[in-house]
Amino acid sequence: MNRKNHWDSVYASKKPGEVSWYQTHLEKSRELIRATGVGHDAEIIDVGGGASTLVDDLLDDGFKHVTVMDISPTAIQSAQARLGARAREVVWLEADAAHKSLPAHHYDVWHDRAVFHFLTDAADRRRYVDNVGHVLKSGGHVIVATFGPHGPLKCSGLNIVRYTSEQLHAEFGENFELLLSAVEDHVTPGGKHQEFVYCYCRKR
Repeated sequence: MNRKNHWDSVYASKKPGEVSWYQTHLEKSRELIRATGVGHDAEIIDVGGGASTLVDDLLDDGFKHVTVMDISPTAIQSAQARLGARAREVVWLEADAAHKSLPAHHYDVWHDRAVFHFLTDAADRRRYVDNVGHVLKSGGHVIVATFGPHGPLKCSGLNIVRYTSEQLHAEFGENFELLLSAVEDHVTPGGKHQEFVYCYCRKR
């Protein structure tokens, strides 16, 4: 089963609040997006946003140019249904973050919570990082969260790669300056604890 079919099957079989990475509100992500200092006209892309409520909160916070990209059309449709008429205020992209061709120097903020750690192939990670460098404006911001060194080894039946903040930043390299990192103890809807590591970098 390819990645698209796998994730579409996950979202078709579970409600958004039943997947292990679900949070009612992504407060750490919102905190880091606020830390960038970008204005309400900034172009923000939420990679793997799927059925996440971050898009709702970004709209509530006054951001006018939000893009949500996810590999699963079912996840996107779930978010659109939840937003109702407000879904028309969002750009929706059904795509794989490691392979999608996006406009150059377009985005001010790239946000990814729980996509990058599924890229177990080094070539996929390189393409992903190259894509980030291509689409971000000079001085643009990258916020990526993965499972930390004490996090699970698998998620949704797939192997993952765990990172410390130093290891995660190293994947992006010297073209990105590490500004902040944080560790979060995420409690899943099923009551299990998962360690997430957040890195906030700026494109040089």
